[in-house]
Amino acid sequence: MEKEKDPGLVQFRGVMKKFGDVLAVEKTDLDIPEGSLVTLLGPSGCGKTTLLRMVAGLETPTEGDIYIKGNRINDVPIHKRNLGMIFQNYALFPHKTIFDNVAFGLKYRNIPKDKIKEKVSRALEMVRLPGVENRMPSQLSGGQQQRIALARAIVIEPDVLLMDEPLSALDENLREEMRLEIDNIQRMLGVTSIFVTHDQREALSMSDKIVVMEGGKKQQEGGPEEVYNNPANHFVADFLGHSNFVDGVIQSRDGDSYRVKLEDGNELMAEGGDWREGDAVEVVVRAQKLDIVPRDSHQTDDAVNCFFGKIKERSYMGGEVSYFVELENGTVLHVIGIVKTKPFRRGDPVAVTAPPRHCKLLRKEG
Repeated sequence: MEKEKDPGLVQFRGVMKKFGDVLAVEKTDLDIPEGSLVTLLGPSGCGKTTLLRMVAGLETPTEGDIYIKGNRINDVPIHKRNLGMIFQNYALFPHKTIFDNVAFGLKYRNIPKDKIKEKVSRALEMVRLPGVENRMPSQLSGGQQQRIALARAIVIEPDVLLMDEPLSALDENLREEMRLEIDNIQRMLGVTSIFVTHDQREALSMSDKIVVMEGGKKQQEGGPEEVYNNPANHFVADFLGHSNFVDGVIQSRDGDSYRVKLEDGNELMAEGGDWREGDAVEVVVRAQKLDIVPRDSHQTDDAVNCFFGKIKERSYMGGEVSYFVELENGTVLHVIGIVKTKPFRRGDPVAVTAPPRHCKLLRKEG
């Protein structure tokens, strides 16, 4: 029977951080469940790294408290927090062997030498680099150095693993490989982890929970599917994936669906939320959720949420094609489709369908 997880092995309670007059993180409450990998996602300067550094002890909260295992750690020194940390630049000691790099955190824990050797060997096996103990960091590739940084972080059996943009210095293929590596090791060890990134793909593929941040404020938190499919606001919908946005006004309600009059003159059916006639809304449709077919293959002109236009621009990306479709009224829709047959070309007449369940409604901001 699976162990019931603590709702918050790491807890933020009213945590706020100022640098002089600059508010880096607004008051934040957040729980990191035991054994989970939680990603802090957002653009540069959104406050995600500052939150991580406060857990690490590299920054002190201006207000609020941080708890690990129920213990307040605001005043606990870094070396007593039992944290594993991985950074973008690996932070390996260039003049030390791989063994000494990985063993660094163990040597301050009064562990016998034979036990240290055993733990280092096991950690290197976990990151699939056995037998490199006597090499120097300069003798390893970038991907291998990041594996060593991971081994050094997990060898101390930390209460929490902190990762600050650990994959951004790697090329795309290595990044994908290390994503899987970190994900597998984290789940194998069951170590509670906080992962900071600006990369939506990393967040969606690895996380148990995503916390989207902007302007020092938590915009939304939830599972990857929840945050992706039901964004809380325009920023989340825009940052997490490729989306189309069209303003409109609620015309009527039909069960769980709403008829929306769009400002571009079209009408469509959409779902989500509790709205009244006359409410100003923003309709969000993910580019991947739109269906696109040749215009002459669409038999009827009155299908729900079906719009006609032509291919304005396209980008072939191997398994996918990114299209920009100019509708008859001038609106341009972004559609990302899987390549099944010959891709459309510029100027091709097409029909684009937006299933109502994929048309989400947000309150019009501003």
